[in-house]
Amino acid sequence: MVTAKWNGATIAESDDTVVVEGNHYFPRHAVKSDWLTDSEKTTFCPWKGTASYHTLVIDGQTNPDAAWYYPEPKDAAHEIKDRIAFWNGVEVSD
Repeated sequence: MVTAKWNGATIAESDDTVVVEGNHYFPRHAVKSDWLTDSEKTTFCPWKGTASYHTLVIDGQTNPDAAWYYPEPKDAAHEIKDRIAFWNGVEVSD
C-alpha cells in the first residue's frame, strides 16, 4: 500500500499507483478530496502536458500547490489521467 501523508494526516492510500519520473500518481478516488482546494498554478511538461495544482488544507495548516495532476495529459502520459501526485513536504512511501 502506497501512502501520502502531510501534517500528521494520510491524504491518499492505494495499491494502484502509477510511477512516472519517480512520482507516485494516485487514483483520484484514493485521495481525500475534502483536503484539496483548487490552485491557479499551472506548469507545462513537453511530454505530459499542462499540470494543474491543488493546495492542501489540513487542520488549519496550508501547503500551497502540494498536489498536481494533468487534466488532459498528452498521449505519451495517458496512464496518469485522473491521477494525483504530491510534493512540497508530502511524504509518499510504500
